[in-house]
Amino acid sequence: MQNQTILNGSHSLDVELINVFKFFNQEPAVHGVDLDIKQGEFFSILGPSGCGKTTTLRLIAGFERVDAGKLLIQGQVMTDIPAYRRPVNTVFQSYALFNHLNVSENIAFGLRLKNFSKSEIAHRVTEALSLVRMDGLRSRYPHQLSGGQQQRVALARALVNRPAVVLLDEPLGALDLKLRKEMQVELSNLHQDLGLTFIMVTHDQQEALSLSDRIAVMNQGKIEQIGTPSQVYERPQTAFVASFIGDTNLLHGEITKVNQEYLEFTTKTGLRIIVDCDKNTAKQTSASVVVTIRPEKIQLSLYPPSISINCFECRLINVMYLGTHVNYLVQLVDGMSLNVLQPNSFTSLPDRNTPIYVWWDKSDCLAISQNP
Repeated sequence: MQNQTILNGSHSLDVELINVFKFFNQEPAVHGVDLDIKQGEFFSILGPSGCGKTTTLRLIAGFERVDAGKLLIQGQVMTDIPAYRRPVNTVFQSYALFNHLNVSENIAFGLRLKNFSKSEIAHRVTEALSLVRMDGLRSRYPHQLSGGQQQRVALARALVNRPAVVLLDEPLGALDLKLRKEMQVELSNLHQDLGLTFIMVTHDQQEALSLSDRIAVMNQGKIEQIGTPSQVYERPQTAFVASFIGDTNLLHGEITKVNQEYLEFTTKTGLRIIVDCDKNTAKQTSASVVVTIRPEKIQLSLYPPSISINCFECRLINVMYLGTHVNYLVQLVDGMSLNVLQPNSFTSLPDRNTPIYVWWDKSDCLAISQNP
């Protein structure tokens, strides 16, 4: 399956959203969204329920109409192009298979509506079945398939039309955890084999991090940050992104000192934290900021370490055994709590209320301006 490309400047873009708005009852569900999605990219739109991510996908698909701004697919403005004429196909969380049609008939349904010849339909269906490894199940009906098999059929039905863009609306949300992990691998392999543009909407952070080339994090109808998985995880630009992508500890306070090597941050309870100068978005004293520290970046010790910065005495409040890792909740002397995640070392776990020390390197925390 070959994908067409439209060159736009120095990039080949399949989908562009330029200051796009969508209103429901005069309230903006999508608020001034700008997106440039490259040809062949696996792009995820990530955010909590009600943030506008599904509405954005429906705008691209043509199921909703843009109220303001521009939406282009392969360089063509889509304002007056109906959904059935757009070079996209959507895979829904519910699969949306026809129960009275078998696998082959479900996959062929769209081709028949477009009056393809019988020989072309047969060729394309066989090709699509092979792509999703369902060759031997073409005569089965949806109720005879597992959830993972139904998802493969839904994917094949989208791919058989040879779209430029495949839209994935929470595609693995209905699957159990083990099957979801397996399908993530298959989806990634399929994307790499086909070279098509995939745009996925999800609220699952790990799914977006593991599958995507780039991620757009949405909140209240707006894009908070766009970047690679490592960028949005390691260098979040807002407190929302830091807290939504994975787990983190957020400390509120202000900058009390700045030099060329580091900045000094003081919490509202008087805790003094040192942050690398190149790992922050705020560099002015008295600026109100949030410092984020990922739980896996924090180290633990039963004895005072020989470290002078970002090292604090605390007591152990709770221990949660997670199999591969152990989660510790500790409380500092100022009353503030921190979550700490450590690999399971198969040693005995300390008891609650045990005196303990936490520390982290100044490069392992990030200062984020309250108003980026």
